[in-house]
Amino acid sequence: MTDLVGIKRALLSVSDKAGLVELAQALAARGVELLSTGGSAALLREAGLEVRDVADLTGFPEMMDGRVKTLHPKVHGGLLALRDDAGHKAAMDTHDIVPIDLVVVNLYPFEATVARGADYVETIENIDIGGPAMIRSAAKNHGFVNVVVDVEDYDALLAELEANDGKTSYAFRQRLAQTAYGRTAAYDAAVSNWMAKAVEIAAPRRRVVAGTLAQTLRYGENPHQEAAFYTDGNTRPGIATATQHQGKELSWNNINDTDAAWELVSEFDPKKGPACVIVKHANPCGVARGDTMAQAYARAFDCDRTSAFGGIIALNQPLDAPTAEAITGIFTEVVIAPGASDEARAIFAAKKNLRLLTTDALPGVTDAALSVRQVAGGMLVQDRDVGQLSVLRVVTKVHPTEAQMADLRFAWTVAKHVKSNAIVYVNDGATVGVGAGQMSRVDSTRIAARKAQDMAAEMGLETPLTAGSVVASDAFFPFADGVLTAAEAGAGALIQPGGSMRDDEVIAAADEAGLAMVFTGMRHFRH
Repeated sequence: MTDLVGIKRALLSVSDKAGLVELAQALAARGVELLSTGGSAALLREAGLEVRDVADLTGFPEMMDGRVKTLHPKVHGGLLALRDDAGHKAAMDTHDIVPIDLVVVNLYPFEATVARGADYVETIENIDIGGPAMIRSAAKNHGFVNVVVDVEDYDALLAELEANDGKTSYAFRQRLAQTAYGRTAAYDAAVSNWMAKAVEIAAPRRRVVAGTLAQTLRYGENPHQEAAFYTDGNTRPGIATATQHQGKELSWNNINDTDAAWELVSEFDPKKGPACVIVKHANPCGVARGDTMAQAYARAFDCDRTSAFGGIIALNQPLDAPTAEAITGIFTEVVIAPGASDEARAIFAAKKNLRLLTTDALPGVTDAALSVRQVAGGMLVQDRDVGQLSVLRVVTKVHPTEAQMADLRFAWTVAKHVKSNAIVYVNDGATVGVGAGQMSRVDSTRIAARKAQDMAAEMGLETPLTAGSVVASDAFFPFADGVLTAAEAGAGALIQPGGSMRDDEVIAAADEAGLAMVFTGMRHFRH
């Protein structure tokens, strides 16, 4: 094997034909013989290029509706033969096999077929067989063969040929081979995961997670950690599909926090009015509805102005000029919304480091998806938490008022997105205190109340923000102390899953304090 190898013969067979003619013209100009199949061959001939059919090479026509065309020893022998092995050369001579030095293949659009909701039979027909086989053969023999699977690598190939007088280096072919195996692995992962869902296998024996590089990050959570952002092909509106209009490149923490903010704000139907979420370190520090988006932002900001500094803001309606003006009053890392007016974008333009992201729409709250988390030696896989309130059971003597019930539902929605142990105080459609990530639930209750007290003092108010509020707990109160702490803070109603061995004791404490309490029967742990 030598470092630099030339290309005398190339096999071009692609589903995505973008850039194919230009690539083939550049190769032909270098004297490369072009082999092709089906639609690719027809397109190249229309462009005036001389193309040899693979069927002519193999001596067998395409058959079975194109299912069999490249699965032949004259193709795979030409790809797999070691050029410096005497035995391989003899076999090639004996069986009239010619070497193939370059394979350009992109696969049947299986992922796109699944995404548009094709039925089972059509999806099966879009599983490529010959393409992955050629890719794997060429990649294995990268000592002599180049394999290109992505349109974005066409220019890199031509640049390599230009730099090396029509040859490619071993290091270049290694990189192409790695990309090729990544593509076939991701393709097979897509097929496997689709089929598991189609035939209703909840926990398949082997689970594969694949992604496509979207962005190399400067670092991860901390400067000493390398990191990158990968997309999984899901077109659900969110951080992976958003358009960035301005600002610095997103960091690992930006992406993580923006996703948290976006998922929470998507819980609030824009048809029911504006809603704003402010997130810091993946936890909401302010959530509110309002008559206008600017009012929703102001009310969310007033939950915890200190934590909002350097935070992430998500809106459930397009960003408008008044809201943009208000947001620029403090340092903010990222704003994400389903659109932005020209006036709002002009206002943000003065803040060069402020990142503005927009999407075409909000995602569906109950969209099915898998949540994957790596642990030492494996990974945990579960359904995304799409649980919604259904039947609420009042368990106390006092029943919530209509206004309290609306706030209880609001608080419960927010608590779903707060790290456990989660406690959320809400007053009139806005959070006034959030306690997150504590080892004890009563500590979260106290922290949230203390934050509300501090905020009231900052605003010059004599009455605590929690006076007349409601409280949500993401899991049951194991003891009455959390309920009593909420009562001391001025809360009048609570919502929690119930299910503790001490439910009777907790209910009795609520009754004694004159509180209304509702059981959901559903827990929302977030670790």
